[in-house]
Amino acid sequence: MQKSPQGTLRQLSLKNKCVCVSEGLSVALWLMLTVREAQGTGTKSQDCADTMETEPSLPADAPRASMPDELCHPYSKFSDWKFKLFRVRSMEKAPLPSEPPLEKEAQMRVDVQGDARGLPGSVMKLCLGGKSKENVEGAGRRVDLKLQEIDTHMNHLRSLCRLCGVILRKAKGPEHEVQGNLDDSSKCALRRMGCKASSWSEVILKVFKVDVSGDMETIHPSRFCHRCWTVAMRGGGFCSFTRTRVPVWKPHTSHCLLCFPKRLILQRRGRKRSKPLRNAHCLPKRTKRDSSTPTGGNRVWRQTTDNPEAFGLRAWVKPAAQKTLWVKNITRCQKDHLSYRLLPGDLPKDFVNGVTCQVCEHLLSDPVQSPCLHLFCRTCIQKYSKSLGPQCPSCGILFNPCDLTSPAKAFLSVLNSLPLVCPREGCGEWVRFDSFGDHCLNHCLETNDDEGQDNSEQNLDGYLPVNKGGRPRQHLLSLTRRAQKHRLRELKNQVKAFADKEEGGDVKAVCLTLFLLALRAGNEHRQADELEAMMQGRGLGLHPAVCLAIRVNTFLSCSQYHKMYRTVKATSGRQIFQPLHTLRTAEKELLPGFHQFEWQPALKNVSTSWDVGIIDGLSGWTVSVDDIPADTISRRFRYDVALVSALKDLEEDIMEGLRERGLDDSTCTSGFTVVIKESCDGMGDVSEKHGGGPAVPEKAVRFSFTVMSITVQAEGEEEAVTIFQELKPNSELSCRPLCLMFVDESDHEMLTAILGPVVAERRAMKESRLILSIGGLLRSFRFYFRGTGYDEKMVREMEGLEASGSTYICTLCDSTRADASQNMVLHSITRSHEENLERYEIWRTNPFSESADELRDRVKGVSAKPFMETQATLDALHCDIGNATEFYKIFQDEIGEMYLKHNPTREERRRWRSALDKQLRKKVKLKPVMRMNGNYARRLMTREAVEVVCELVPSEERRKALRELMELYLQMKPVWRSTCPARDCPDQLCRYSFNSQRFAELLSTTFKYRYDGKITNYLHKTLAHVPEIVERDGSIGAWASEGNESGNKLFRRFRKMNARQSKTFELEDILKHHWLYTSKYLQKFMEAHKNSPKALQATINPEECPDNLDMADIPDF
Repeated sequence: MQKSPQGTLRQLSLKNKCVCVSEGLSVALWLMLTVREAQGTGTKSQDCADTMETEPSLPADAPRASMPDELCHPYSKFSDWKFKLFRVRSMEKAPLPSEPPLEKEAQMRVDVQGDARGLPGSVMKLCLGGKSKENVEGAGRRVDLKLQEIDTHMNHLRSLCRLCGVILRKAKGPEHEVQGNLDDSSKCALRRMGCKASSWSEVILKVFKVDVSGDMETIHPSRFCHRCWTVAMRGGGFCSFTRTRVPVWKPHTSHCLLCFPKRLILQRRGRKRSKPLRNAHCLPKRTKRDSSTPTGGNRVWRQTTDNPEAFGLRAWVKPAAQKTLWVKNITRCQKDHLSYRLLPGDLPKDFVNGVTCQVCEHLLSDPVQSPCLHLFCRTCIQKYSKSLGPQCPSCGILFNPCDLTSPAKAFLSVLNSLPLVCPREGCGEWVRFDSFGDHCLNHCLETNDDEGQDNSEQNLDGYLPVNKGGRPRQHLLSLTRRAQKHRLRELKNQVKAFADKEEGGDVKAVCLTLFLLALRAGNEHRQADELEAMMQGRGLGLHPAVCLAIRVNTFLSCSQYHKMYRTVKATSGRQIFQPLHTLRTAEKELLPGFHQFEWQPALKNVSTSWDVGIIDGLSGWTVSVDDIPADTISRRFRYDVALVSALKDLEEDIMEGLRERGLDDSTCTSGFTVVIKESCDGMGDVSEKHGGGPAVPEKAVRFSFTVMSITVQAEGEEEAVTIFQELKPNSELSCRPLCLMFVDESDHEMLTAILGPVVAERRAMKESRLILSIGGLLRSFRFYFRGTGYDEKMVREMEGLEASGSTYICTLCDSTRADASQNMVLHSITRSHEENLERYEIWRTNPFSESADELRDRVKGVSAKPFMETQATLDALHCDIGNATEFYKIFQDEIGEMYLKHNPTREERRRWRSALDKQLRKKVKLKPVMRMNGNYARRLMTREAVEVVCELVPSEERRKALRELMELYLQMKPVWRSTCPARDCPDQLCRYSFNSQRFAELLSTTFKYRYDGKITNYLHKTLAHVPEIVERDGSIGAWASEGNESGNKLFRRFRKMNARQSKTFELEDILKHHWLYTSKYLQKFMEAHKNSPKALQATINPEECPDNLDMADIPDF
C-alpha cells in the first residue's frame, strides 16, 4: 500500500503517551472492513447512531475521507477513542462511588449526518453492538444506581459535623451522636450549670437554635465534632459564646457539592500514578488485579462502610446483596426492628415475604399498605421515599405518602400471633410477636447481674419497654464508695490476681492501663494523652483562662510571661503554659464589647452598637477654634457596654440564685433590678520615670462601679427576691474600673469635661431597660445608680460646694461650723442634688440683687454647678481616717496638758508629737507616718493604743476621760463600718443614740478647749447623721469607697507591669488588665488552682515532687 503524506509517522503527545499514527491506521483499516461486512449482513440498526457523538465530516475528495471520524481531524481526541475502544465493558457498569461522572456522559447526543449506508460516524457504535445506555440499564438498574449514589452521599455525610460542617477527623477529640443521650460526664457538668436536658438534641436546640429531632441520615450528618461539644459545654447547655454558623443541609442531587465538590477537600486522595515506560504494553486494570500475588488474589472486597478502602477496587458483588446493604444504610432500623430469621424455618417463603417489610426485610413494625397493596414499615417507607422519591420499592409505581393506609385487621391479628424463637442462649422458647418485649424483660429480671447477652442476632435491649416502676439500677459513679467496692469486688479480685502474676503486684498500673485502652477504643484521644502524661509523671497543659488568671494576678508583663513560658517549655519539654496569642484570644470574651444586647427604648445620644471596646475619655469633648488642646489622657469603657460585661460575668451566680430561690422563668416576667454603687477618687501622685507623650499631670483619677445586688419581683410575691448580693462590696476584686484619667481631682473643669459623657450615659440608662441573654433566655434589667463611694473632697467637687474648710461644714445638712459645735447631735439630712442645682442658679443669676455675703448665706455654700448626682451618705473609710486624725491630735494635747495652756508654741507642740510617736513605736510597734492612712487609723483606734498613751498623761482624771472617749467610739464604730449592722451588731445599733449623746457631752465639757465653737466634718457626721442613714439605707460600710481606694495600689502595679513609651497605650493596658483582675470567671479559676505552684513543680521536675502530692487531686479544665 502506497503511503500518503498523512500516513507518515507522526508523534502525538497525548498525556505523555507516544502513539504511532501508522499503527493506528492499520487498526482503523481492519475496523473499516469489519464495518462494511456488518452493513452487508444488515444486522445492525440505524438506532445505534443516536447514542454516540459525531465529528464534523470532510469533503468526499479529501485525502482522509476514507478514515473513521475519530482520525479525520488532526486535533481529534484519539486518547478518548482508544479508551472507549478497549474499555467497552466499563460503560455498561455504574461508575465507582469515588469517581466523578464523565463530562461526556452529561452532554446531549446529536444525530449522525450523512447516508446510512455509508461508513459509520463512530467506531463505538459497532463496539457497543447497537446498545444504548437506556437499553442496557432497565428501571431496576436505575434504582440500584440511585441507591449507590445515596450510599456514597451518606458516606460523605458520616465524615462531617452536623453543626459546623467541618470534617470530623480534623476536629480532634471524640465524636458525639446528634440523637444520642447525654453521657454521664457531660450530664453531670451541665446539671451543675443548671441544664436539665437528657439528650443532645435538647442541648443543640438551646445552644445552636437548631431542631435536629427530624433529621434524616440521607440528608443530615448523624454526629457532631468535639469543638461543637466544647461550645455547648461552655455555654452551659443554654447559649453559645461563639458564632457557629450551622450549614443548611440539602438532599442529594446530580449537582451535590458533597459528592462532586468544587474544592479538593472531599475528593478522592491517593498517590499520583507513576508515568509508564516508553513503548510499554499496559494491561487493563482487571488484568493487573488478577495477576497480583496469591495472598491477595483470594480476598473478597465489598463496598461497606466498615471497609472504606474497598471503594477504590472494582470487585463484583451480588446485586441483591448490594441493594440490601444500601437500603439498610438508609433506614438504619437494625436495632429497632426484628429479623425474619426469628420465625420458624418450616414456614413457606411466600408467607415470610408477606409479613416482612419490602424495604428493610425485617418483620413489619407499625405496618402500612401502599395503593399497590405492598406492605412496609412506616418509618422505613418514609425514609425510603424521602431519599429515592415517592415510588414503590417493589413495583416502582408512584404514590403519594398520604395514601399509605393501615392494613386489614385480620392481617394484623395474624401478624401479632406469629411465633418467634427467642434468640437467647439456652432459652429457645416460642413467643408470640406481640409479647416478645415482655419475654425479653423477664430474661433481664431473672439474670440482673449477667451482662453477657447474645447480640449476634438481636439487640434485645432495643425492644424492652420503659421501666415505669420499681427502683432503677443506679450508675456506678453515683454509688457510695462502699457500694462501688461491693459491686466491683469480683473484678477487683481478678485484677489483683493478674497484677500479682504478671506485673509484680502493681494494681494501679493495670487499672490505669485499662482506663487508657478504654479511652483509646472510644476515640477519646485527648483524655488518653492527658492520662498517659500523668502516668509518665508529666503534668498537663493549663487552660488558657488559667494562664490568663495567673498572669493578671501575678502582675507579669508580656516579656516576663513569655520568658516563663519559654523556660517551662524548655525545662519540661512540653507546653504547660499557653502562648500569648492564646491568652489574647481568651481575654476577648471577658472584656466589654463581646456580648450582644439591646436597650428598649434606645438610649438617647448613645450609639446602638454593642462591639465597643476601650474608647477615648475625651470623645465627648466639644472643641472650638479658640480652645486650648486638653493636656490630659483619658481612657474608658462605654458605661452600658461595661455593665453588660459585668452581668455576663455574673451569669452563673444569677442562675444559681434563681435555682436556690426556686424561681422558674415563667415567674420572672417583670424583669430584674440591678443596684450599682459608683466610686470616684483621686490616686494622688502616680509619677513614673518611664513613658513619653504630652506633658500631663502626674496625678490620676479613677471612676469605678460595683454591682451590689440583683433582685427580681416574682409573680404573686409582694416583696422583691434578692438573687445576688455582693458579699465583699469593699474588696478591690468587686470594684470594676470604668474610666482612668491623668488629671488632678481638684481641677473641676477638666473633671466635668471627662465625666460629662459618663453622666449622660448614666442618665439615659435610668430611663430605659436592658435586654440581655442570661441562661439562654432574653431577660430585662433596670439599673439604679447610687454615687456613694466618694470622699469629702470629691463630693464637694461633684456637687459644686465650697472646700472642706468652709463655714458650711456638712455636705448633708445646711449647718455651719458654729451651729454644729453647739448642737452636735440633733441634725437631719436636708441637701440633695436637685436643691444644689436650684441654689447654683440663684448663685449665678442673683435674682434678689444681694451682696456676696448675703448671697452666699442664701445658697448655703454652693459656688459651682453640680454635674453628677451623689447619694447623701457618709463614707465609712474616710470617716474612720478623719476621726483617727482627730484622736491623734487629742492625744498630743492631753500629753502636753493643753487644757491648762492657751497658746502653746510650735516647739512645744513638736515635742508633744515626738513623745507620742516614740511611745507608740516602742509599745505597739506603730511607726509614724507623714499622712494618716487606713492601716495606721485601724491600729491607733484600739484600747491598747489608749493605754499606751495614758502612760504619758499625768492626770488620772484625764486618763479616765480619754479611756471613756475611746470606749464610746469603739462601740459606735461597728455601726457605720459593718455591711449589715442589724445582723452584725444589733446591740451597738440600739445604743448608738445614747453613745453619741455621751460622746458629744464629753467633747463639749472635758475637751471643751478644743471644740469650743468648732468641730471637724467627720465628727459632725458621725454624731448627727449615722442613725438616719442606717435607717434609710440599711448600711453605711457596704456603700463605702474602700474598694476603690484599694485599687490605687493595683493601678501602680499594673502601670509597672505595662510600662510602655506611650502613656496612651499604657493607660489602655492598665484599664484592660484591671478589668480582668476583677473578673469573677478568672477568680474561680484562681480559686480552683490555688495549689498551682505545687502542681507546676511536680510538672517540671517530678523527681523532686513530694510523695504526698497527688496529681489526680489537681482539677483539670
